[in-house]
Amino acid sequence: MRIAVTGSIATDHLMTFPGRFADQLVADQLHTVSLSFLVDNLDVRRGGVGANICFGMGQLGADPVLVGAAGSDFDEYRAWLDRHGVDTASVRISEVLHTARFVCTTDADHNQIGSFYTGAMSEARLIELKSVADRVGGLDLVLIGADDPEAMLRHTEECRSRGIPFAADFSQQIARMNGDEIRILLDGASYLFSNEYEKGLIESKTGWTDEEILDRVGHRVTTLGSRGVRIEHRSEPTIEVGCPEEESKVDPTGVGDAFRAGFLSGLTWGIGPERAAQVGCMLATLVIETLGTQEYTLRRAHFMDRFTKAYGHEAASDVRSHLS
Repeated sequence: MRIAVTGSIATDHLMTFPGRFADQLVADQLHTVSLSFLVDNLDVRRGGVGANICFGMGQLGADPVLVGAAGSDFDEYRAWLDRHGVDTASVRISEVLHTARFVCTTDADHNQIGSFYTGAMSEARLIELKSVADRVGGLDLVLIGADDPEAMLRHTEECRSRGIPFAADFSQQIARMNGDEIRILLDGASYLFSNEYEKGLIESKTGWTDEEILDRVGHRVTTLGSRGVRIEHRSEPTIEVGCPEEESKVDPTGVGDAFRAGFLSGLTWGIGPERAAQVGCMLATLVIETLGTQEYTLRRAHFMDRFTKAYGHEAASDVRSHLS
């Protein structure tokens, strides 16, 4: 199964605030917020949802195809991704814009405030998925992740017109999209990814109920934070998967991307949605224990030991051969 991942390619500038954002907010002055946080640390990391997901899939040996746009400053980042099993030949390089940047501050409660500079990401709308599919010999699924909004719409329509199955994953872009755009992006998706808050926002903006959305997608995959993930299908029992025990909690940035990487890898292996979700939760746990979205190391024996402890020997038996 060949999966292409469309989405942002960016560098992350991650800062840590030792206090709590909530302590700095005045309830009756939220309409005139003007705050500056003195942070303790700055880490510049590779990121972007498309690149993060592909990195995780590459670590798991799933041979992902990254589709997105970057600037002329992408050479070192490209070499890193290539070295970690990602096909980057379909990344468009802008002649005039820098690679996108995400600037994020995390407080002591792991709440986050972030800003995103689009840069070269705006040129993702110029990429044709047909050329990607022709180059790799066809695509079995396209994940349409957070990217230039026009690119997300164009990629979705192209998948429909060419009969390519797609997964809808709005994440950060849902805040700027209206109901009509969200309806276009999710209608007919094989998979719809969101977290629990985004799930409510999707229903509010589209005006569709949970049941109406389930009638329009194959599987609805909702991440629940520390409680794991829920997978729903209109004609199958709901699947709920918990998270493995964490060894530490360092930084939540990129945890959702890691889950998607593990889940999509499970789909390429043909192990079913429950096992795929378990792989996703295990990979997400590695990320929350690491500072940065692509700084974790996947040691297969260690991964399987923890996976077995969390999900049992039968689940481990289904997964182990795909990691060897």
